[in-house]
Amino acid sequence: MAETFSRGDAQYWPIYGSSNTTERNSPYASLLRLLRSHSPTSSQLFGFLALFISGGILLFLLGVTVTVVGIGFVVFLPLIIISSPVWIPVFIGVGGFLSVAGLLVGTLAVVSWAYRYFRGRHPVGSDQMDYARGRIYDTASHVKDYAREYGGYFHGRAKDAAPGA
Repeated sequence: MAETFSRGDAQYWPIYGSSNTTERNSPYASLLRLLRSHSPTSSQLFGFLALFISGGILLFLLGVTVTVVGIGFVVFLPLIIISSPVWIPVFIGVGGFLSVAGLLVGTLAVVSWAYRYFRGRHPVGSDQMDYARGRIYDTASHVKDYAREYGGYFHGRAKDAAPGA
């Protein structure tokens, strides 16, 4: 086991291959001590190794996927161009149907929630709605009180700023 030399709170590891103490206190030796104190543990090294291996595999799979998609696009492009008069109306029709259906479902959900809220059945999220409404009411009342308290000051300043108004 290596012998350590202690001076104050810091411990100094010996630099092997050097014989005098001036080399132990050199900037090179202090850099080596700093590197040793900040070196990663074996579990951190295995974690980094796993990260690099899994990242490399995922990068490889990404490259294979992009290559296959590009080749497939080039191979099937003539078929896509020939059959495009059929596909364009189909995509427009399906997209329009899905848009209208999604908007209808969203509208029904909002109307159903509002109906249950106003009937007092406490739907999901009604407590947050009540809290927000209370906060808005409190803030508005504080602003109104502040305006009543300091309103004369602002009206007086407005008269000074525009005397002819």
